[in-house]
Amino acid sequence: MLDSFTPFDVQRGPVRLHGRIGGRGAPLLLLHGHPQTHAIWHRLAPTLAQQFTLVMMDLRGYGDSGRPTSGADHAAYSKREMALDALAVMRHHGFDRFGLLAHDRGARVAHRLAADHVDAVDRMMFLDIAPTLAMYRDTTEAFARAYWHWFFLIQPPPLPEALIESDPARYVRSVMGSRHAGLAPFAPEALAEYERCAGIEGTAHAICEDYRACASIDLEHDRADIAAGRLLTQPLHVLWGEHGAVGRCFDVLSLWRERALDVRGRSLPCGHYLPEEAPQQIADAALAFFANRPQET
Repeated sequence: MLDSFTPFDVQRGPVRLHGRIGGRGAPLLLLHGHPQTHAIWHRLAPTLAQQFTLVMMDLRGYGDSGRPTSGADHAAYSKREMALDALAVMRHHGFDRFGLLAHDRGARVAHRLAADHVDAVDRMMFLDIAPTLAMYRDTTEAFARAYWHWFFLIQPPPLPEALIESDPARYVRSVMGSRHAGLAPFAPEALAEYERCAGIEGTAHAICEDYRACASIDLEHDRADIAAGRLLTQPLHVLWGEHGAVGRCFDVLSLWRERALDVRGRSLPCGHYLPEEAPQQIADAALAFFANRPQET
């Protein structure tokens, strides 16, 4: 998949960061979600590459990027550390300022990247997330049932890791197949790639640490921003699936307007996996937004 894009590996300290690059025009960094890889962009990338230079990377712990071990504070998988990975990849390719298009976990990394490195991020589009702190704070029974993995993965080791490692492909299918459209939206080649990467040694530890960090050190960073009155200053466009748990359980726009100065967005008639369920609508919205053209709110 994505064979027309050039693969790359960038080393940041002990962590190898894998991805693909291609296209022409202004740089646009694409970050995937859980439990996926940069392959989520396979339906969008050919269209976006006509106007943008796309950098699609696997987050640490996912895809073919490295899986460092993590300590008791989970800092190795903080979104701050992952944001530094993304910044290193973009600078490796000669891009000091760029746009961000990110889904799910990748959008949480993008949030931290835009907050910590204001001058590096021109504008960003987040797909199907509300701010992390608000989602934990405002959790309801409906959200907990839909996003059960949020609470499973943060349990102390080694139980979550052992259960995932017993059948990684089943874990992938259980998480992804339990959403609005089941497994139908996923191309067989993409699903096979997600399953392959889930089976790489160290993946279970990495994805658990990603979520443990999200429920601990990442919240500390978010609280520090709020206490200091720091808001995202870049233009932010948020899209979410009307059939997904995020849109059903949270007032997405209101929550982002608490964290950013310039926010617009809307729901789309799909579930959580927007890049694979509604690729043309995402492509149209992204082309307009990142080219700074007027669009509907």
